[in-house]
Parts: sequence; C-alpha cells; structure tokens
Amino acid sequence: MEELLKRELGCACVKASGHSGGGCISQGQSYDTDTGRVFVKVNSKAEAKRMFEGEMASLTAILKTDTVKVPKPIKVLDAPGGGSMLVMEHLDMRYLSSHAAKLGTQLADLHLENKKRGEVLLKEASTVGKGGGQEEQLFVNQFGFDVVTCCGYLPQVNDWQKDWVTFYAQQRIQPQIDMVEKKSGDREALELWSALQLKIPDFFRDLEIIPSLLHGDLWGGNVAEDSFGPIIFDPASFYGHSEYELAIAGMFGGFSSSFYSAYHSKIPKAPGFEKRLKLYQLFHYLNHWNHFGSGYRGSSLNIMRNITQ
Repeated sequence: MEELLKRELGCACVKASGHSGGGCISQGQSYDTDTGRVFVKVNSKAEAKRMFEGEMASLTAILKTDTVKVPKPIKVLDAPGGGSMLVMEHLDMRYLSSHAAKLGTQLADLHLENKKRGEVLLKEASTVGKGGGQEEQLFVNQFGFDVVTCCGYLPQVNDWQKDWVTFYAQQRIQPQIDMVEKKSGDREALELWSALQLKIPDFFRDLEIIPSLLHGDLWGGNVAEDSFGPIIFDPASFYGHSEYELAIAGMFGGFSSSFYSAYHSKIPKAPGFEKRLKLYQLFHYLNHWNHFGSGYRGSSLNIMRNITQ
C-alpha cells in the first residue's frame, strides 16, 4: 500500500500512522507522507469505484461553497487486490459537542448558498457593465447531481429534474421500492406506496423549493468537530430540498437542540414541515431495509400508513 501511495501521490515517504477507522461500508487508515497526513478509505466491492467517485465529487462540491468544513479529497485509486480506495486529507476529529450550534448555522449556509448565487446573478443581470474577472459560479435551477452518488453502497439516481416532487418520488423512493419488490415481493409495501404516491403532491402545495446542495446522508456518525469548528464527511450529495437533509439527522440522534435552533433561525420551518420530514425519512428506512434486512420493514410501512391517512 505504501509503495502504491508513494507512486500515485508523488511522495518520497509514506508510512502508516496507526490511526484507523471505518463504518458499516468501508475501512480506513491514515498515512504520514512528506506532504502531510492522508486518510485512505478502502472498499473491496466491485462497485466501490463508483461509490468513491461520487463521494469525491460530493466533497469537492461542498468544499467549493466555503460554508462547512469537509476533508479535502485527493484521488480515487484502484485498491491492491481489487476494489477501490479514496485518498483524502486527514483531519483530527472528535465527537461533535461544543460546535453543534455552529454546525446548524454552517449547514444552513450550505443550503442557502445556491439561492444566494441565484440572487447575485439576478442582481448582476440588471446591472450595466458588471465587473468581470471572477470565476463564474452558476446557479443550479434543477434537482439532481452531475454524477451518481451512493447512500451507503446503493447508487442514487441523480438525473436532473425540473420538479422536486417528481425527482423525489421517481428517483429516490421508487428505486428503493423496486429493490424491496425484487428481494421480497412485499405486497403490502407496494400497495402502500401506490396509495402514497397519489398524495405526495399535496405535501408540497404552495411551497417554492429552490435547489440546495445537500450532504445527503447527515446522521450523527457523519459529523464531528476539531478545535476550529464542525466537520462533515461521507457525503452522498445532490441538489434537493433543504428539508430532506434533516430527515436522517432526526432518526438516529446525535444532534442537539442548539443545532436545530441555529439551523432554523436561518431557514425557518415551512407549513407542513413535520409531514414532509416523515416522507423524507421513508427513503432512509427503505434504504436501511435494502442494506440491512427486514428489521426496517415495520418502520417503512408505518411511515407510509401514517402519512397516507
């Protein structure tokens, strides 16, 4: 591994540092190099390259917003013995505690960044002789992402769509339902989804949704802090509805009231927020069902029952 990293990163010296980590999907190891410490995530699955390329694109997109700290991605490489690996900047991270409110503020800034970009472009369009020389940051007016990203190891359909309701129903929930059907042929899930599909547009009546760049998998295990502030990592990004971000955040704990207060002081809850939050949690329960088995079946069906009534 050290020789591979030396060659690919153009380093004279690479040595394993003893720092390691990992989650449900991949394993990681830190290495000291003559150009700084790096963290290497490794996954032996055949589809790992697509997963890591999506993660690298996600980290790059968040980094460009200059709103919330993420590890700087460096390179996706073929792993020795098969699979793939993602090399990124090593960050010394600890459990999120003292910077929870700051994360709420910075996450809201991330979600508002595209909207602000649109407002700037509108202002510039009405200004004669605007100054040039700045890198053009384009306003994104659709929902999706340029590459496939994975929530866990399952790919997400990120084809661009003008309409958020269509995007969410067809490109988030439907693929998960299709996987459930393929694996178990669960008739109750299919019937509940058929009924829910008809009601989804009602949840979004009179709501204007401007695409926000999302982390996409923001649960307590994917946030941390250092002495300077909060850090988020392991993203599965796309441009979507800002409320979607808070769905998995509320499912497994890890976020304090100060985080939510700071976030909602910048992005207040819109009417119907709680019901839409349940709709967004449905994706994550179905995704867990497809990753980890039928232990998540009951939660998935209960949400569909409750919000269809």
